[in-house]
Amino acid sequence: MSNNMTPTAALSSLAALAHECRLDVFRMLVKAGTEGLAAGQIAAALDCPASSLSFHLAQLTRAGLLEQKREGRSLIYSVSFDQFVALMGFLLEDCCQGRSEICAPLAEIARTAACCSETDAGSQQ
Repeated sequence: MSNNMTPTAALSSLAALAHECRLDVFRMLVKAGTEGLAAGQIAAALDCPASSLSFHLAQLTRAGLLEQKREGRSLIYSVSFDQFVALMGFLLEDCCQGRSEICAPLAEIARTAACCSETDAGSQQ
């Protein structure tokens, strides 16, 4: 598996996720998908003061995990799925050194994840 993520970029991403509020924000935005959420929606859902949330969103954005766009007067945040996939690839690169019994459980998790299953995708159409 070829991955363009550097160890420094991976450490930056992991450090940004290493806080309970930022992890909650990131997971919420993963669920929101490519449409993302307005900062105000995130603050209300997590019961987080705007100033604290602004700091956490900035940390995740600097780490490349979030993208930000302006819609009218709102800032909309969404996950940078390219960066997220690159981070997962970096973490799993050479994970099993050819030992399929190690990677098989990871493949099963990916195959059966609710977000990726065919039955889930079909029910959303």
